[in-house]
Amino acid sequence: MENSIVTAFGIIAAVVCAVLVFNAIYPAVVSSSDAMSNMGHRMDERMKSQVRIIHAGAELDGSQTWQDGNGDGDFDVYLWVKNIGSLRIAAVESCDVFFGPEGDFQRIPHRSNADGSGPYWTWEIENDSEWNPTATCKITIHYTTILPSQRYFARIVTPTGVSDDYYFSM
Repeated sequence: MENSIVTAFGIIAAVVCAVLVFNAIYPAVVSSSDAMSNMGHRMDERMKSQVRIIHAGAELDGSQTWQDGNGDGDFDVYLWVKNIGSLRIAAVESCDVFFGPEGDFQRIPHRSNADGSGPYWTWEIENDSEWNPTATCKITIHYTTILPSQRYFARIVTPTGVSDDYYFSM
């Protein structure tokens, strides 16, 4: 009889310990599973989001002299960026645009964050209503002064972290 009572207490203690261990480990397993799932979703989204800077230019005439060709009072640099991924890129104004002389570039704010001063950038989609796959976004970087003729660097970074670099001379 004594032996069966000790055995019953041992079984009860083992069940209680098993429940405690399960309650301690299960939330950690579920949490790490959610984290892995979210990371996988972000990686999949990033792999499906791709951009390519396909061309760059500026308001220069045939003799490579700066002209305010569109009459906006600024000297503009243009970057044409194609969505070569399989997902629409939302919130274009949330992209990061880096531009400047090679080795001395800076982050250029979007017009909505520029506090009325330059340089700043604006955008328009040229062959669609949104930045869908195969659509091209024209990014215009507005300067109030003329840029010197030299080699320039441009980088576009989408809100998902996908980026492309481009070097060109003007």
